[in-house]
Amino acid sequence: MAQKNYYDILGVSKDASADEIKSAYRSMAKKYHPDINKEPGAAEKFKEVNEAYEVLSDPTKKSNYDNYGSASGPNPNDFFGGAGGGFGGGFGFGGLDDLFNMFSGGFGGGKRNSTAVNGQDIDIKLNLSFEEAVFGCSKEINVNKVESCSHCSGTGAKNGTKFTTCSECNGAGTVSYAENTILGRVVRTGVCKSCGGTGKKIIEKCEHCNGDGYNKLNKTISVKVPAGIDDGQILTMPNGGNAGIRGGKNGDLHIYINVKQHKLFERDGIDLNLKVYVPFYTLLAGGEVEVPLTKGTTTIKIPELTQSNTIFKLKGKGIKDLNSNSYGNINVTIVGEAPKSLNKATKKLLEQLKDELDSDDFSRYKGYLKDLDKLD
Repeated sequence: MAQKNYYDILGVSKDASADEIKSAYRSMAKKYHPDINKEPGAAEKFKEVNEAYEVLSDPTKKSNYDNYGSASGPNPNDFFGGAGGGFGGGFGFGGLDDLFNMFSGGFGGGKRNSTAVNGQDIDIKLNLSFEEAVFGCSKEINVNKVESCSHCSGTGAKNGTKFTTCSECNGAGTVSYAENTILGRVVRTGVCKSCGGTGKKIIEKCEHCNGDGYNKLNKTISVKVPAGIDDGQILTMPNGGNAGIRGGKNGDLHIYINVKQHKLFERDGIDLNLKVYVPFYTLLAGGEVEVPLTKGTTTIKIPELTQSNTIFKLKGKGIKDLNSNSYGNINVTIVGEAPKSLNKATKKLLEQLKDELDSDDFSRYKGYLKDLDKLD
């Protein structure tokens, strides 16, 4: 099966820098976020974008993906039993397991457990307020999941003891059988049908799981959300998913973060952007303006003759970086606002001000007029 092209999913080239990958991820995650994009397929695309970023943002996973096409590294079946190559090209082998099973007990006499089934991952969404994301918090979430039965230790037998070893496979969970192939008589191994691969025959079923060895339940889980987490990011709790069967690994719990937007701030990574409108005369004569912080407020002094759209940077007042103790900035853009109406007295004062001001004081406007004349 063809591997997903994570670079195409994020719309970046293979030699893109970490910052470029991060920027592309933020843009794509915002575009396809299920709370914003209601088009069919948007949720699946959002999941793909997060999957791609999870791989490309991790140096080890990215290296494995670039070299082998998989974040987990090379697949043994690419060398044994892969399509069109290795030992698998039409000689009756089913992969690396069959190569081992050709010989008595495999190389070195060891047996491979082919009956274990890994548990499935669980995906869940967690809604956070802006403040909870900025400062971090602890949340209680309810998860429907499959867990190994604690009363029988996953055996399915009453008290975990009311079972006996399967006589068909002698407790191995697998049985060997001979098969004629083009290379001659080959010994293969399959799941024991008598015990279903457990290696055990239950004498008396566990009353708490009815002999299944696992239970479906709703569980409350405590989640510690780190300070600085952003909308669209994923918290992963290893082994927090559904339980594995017959010795298989538990799945993971993936928590998709959804952060409510702030009324004033616009977040950009660990920086916060804020646009503040002030009366135009404050830009001319100077003054002060109160602006919010992540906690509390502060006052910015505006010098006289400040240009509209001037940015004041409050260093270190932004959001904590997830991977360090550094903080971003709050970038405050000051914009002049004109009044919606003028009375006669005010209009007269402005006319006097206009007469007193020299046109050379407005260099950008004067430059614009010169450029405009050149177009004729």
